[in-house]
Amino acid sequence: MVGRAMVTGAAGRIGRAVLALLAERGIEANALVLDDPGDLAARLVVTGDAADAKTVRAALEGADAVIHLAAIPTPERNTAFEVFSGNSLSTFTVLEEAGRAGIRHAAVASSWGVTGLPWTDVEDPHPPYAPVDEAMASQVADAYGLSKQVDELTAQMMARRHGMSVVCLRYPYVGGFEERLHAHAARLTADPAAGARDLWTYLEVHDAARAALLALDVPGRAAHAVHLCAPEIIVPYPTEELLRRYHPTTVLRHPLPGRAAPVDTSAARRLLGFTARNLLGRGAANPS
Repeated sequence: MVGRAMVTGAAGRIGRAVLALLAERGIEANALVLDDPGDLAARLVVTGDAADAKTVRAALEGADAVIHLAAIPTPERNTAFEVFSGNSLSTFTVLEEAGRAGIRHAAVASSWGVTGLPWTDVEDPHPPYAPVDEAMASQVADAYGLSKQVDELTAQMMARRHGMSVVCLRYPYVGGFEERLHAHAARLTADPAAGARDLWTYLEVHDAARAALLALDVPGRAAHAVHLCAPEIIVPYPTEELLRRYHPTTVLRHPLPGRAAPVDTSAARRLLGFTARNLLGRGAANPS
C-alpha cells in the first residue's frame, strides 16, 4: 500500500490528474516540477530538474513510491541532444535515487513513440503486423523514441540493481475530452492520414493517471513495458479499412472488428488489471 508518492512532471497534463487521483484516494504526494504553478495538490513541492540528483533526493522525502512523468514530450521543439540527454538522464537519476532511498515501486512514462512510428522520417514506417504488441521490433530513427527505448532499458537495469518493480507505461495520445480529444478526433476524422502513425489510438487523461497508480501495486523485482490505449480508435471508420489504406504492408494477425484498436493491450490487463473506461462515443462510417 502506497503511503506517499513522489510525482515528477506533476504540473503537466497527466501529472495533475495523478495528483488529483492520489488526493482522492488519501495518498500523500510530493511534486517535482521545473516551476511551481502554485496550485498543486501536493504535500511537498520541489522545483528543479529531474536530472539533478540533489533535487530528486529532496523531492523523495518520505516517499515510498515514484511516478516519473517528467520529460521533453516530442522531438519537435528541442534539439536531438536536448531531447535524448534530458529524458535519458532524468529517468536514470529518478530511478537511481529512488532505489538508493529504498523505494521499490515505480511507474515511468514511456510512450507509443518507442515503436519509432510517430517520428521516423527516413522512410514511411508501417507496423509489420497488427495488433501491435510489446514484442514488435522498433523502427526508431529519432531522439525522442530512442530516449524512451533507453528509459525502458534503464528500468530493467534499476529493477536488477535495486530489486525494484518498475512499470513503463507506453502512453499514446493523451488528453481530456474537452481539453483536446474532441478536437483531435475532429481533425483525424477529416484527415485520417494524420493519425496513421499513431494507429488512431488515444487515452483519456484520467485513465492515464489510473494506470500509473495501478503500476505501483505490481509486485516483484522486475521491469515491465505495457501498451495502453482506449479499446476503440478515435475516428468513426472501420479499423481494418484504415489499415488497408494507410498500412498496406501490415499483416493482420487476427480480425479487428468495427473500430477495435489495432494495439494489443492484454499485457496491461494481465499485469495492472487495467482497461480504459473513458471513451469517445462514435458510430462507424466509411473513410473518405
